[in-house]
Amino acid sequence: MYIYNVTVKVDHPIAREWMQWLKTEHIPEVIGTGCFCNATILELVENVDKEGASFAVQYKTANLEDYKHYITEFAPSLQQKGLDKWGERFIAFRTLMKIVD
Repeated sequence: MYIYNVTVKVDHPIAREWMQWLKTEHIPEVIGTGCFCNATILELVENVDKEGASFAVQYKTANLEDYKHYITEFAPSLQQKGLDKWGERFIAFRTLMKIVD
């Protein structure tokens, strides 16, 4: 099992609206690709940044091929949709992790 982790810092003024968009539009689109079985949203509670709220979204997939398919076929357009909507009011970085236990 693999976790595609997307960590995001969102400007405080848009954090609530961004979270609504994440839950109602973005995550359903990512899950709708068929590459991931579920998503979990987490909020950073230590070392809170005064400039923005920090979250992580963890998407689970059973195999590396589905992840690679997502990255090549779907990620560019979905990431661009976020940039088009929110501009520079957020920053994201992405990591792939493998569950070992």
